[in-house]
Amino acid sequence: MSARQWLMLGLAGLLILFAVWFAVPGLWALFVVFAAPPLLLLVGTLHGSRQAPFWAGLLALLWFCHGVMEAWAAPQHRDLALIEAALALVVILAASLPGLRARFTKRRGTAARDGD
Repeated sequence: MSARQWLMLGLAGLLILFAVWFAVPGLWALFVVFAAPPLLLLVGTLHGSRQAPFWAGLLALLWFCHGVMEAWAAPQHRDLALIEAALALVVILAASLPGLRARFTKRRGTAARDGD
């Protein structure tokens, strides 16, 4: 699977998770607040936006923090919160992978500069 496919999988997973977690009567505002960003980023990624992975990685840092905080503070939501943290890590890694590959792969025809 490519990094883009992993990114879309992570965003879709977060969208489904937030739909399960917050789509209950009385929490519709939380559902909109939590589900709108992954939905918009998923649509942007599907359409080939070059900025969507950046924003997905940035927001995934917040989702990771939220998941860890909820797992620690609300034991009744621990399972959902840990799934959120894991999916956020998938999104962070998938959004960062192309840049990491570009940075750490050696190019042909150039001398390696170790220590510079």
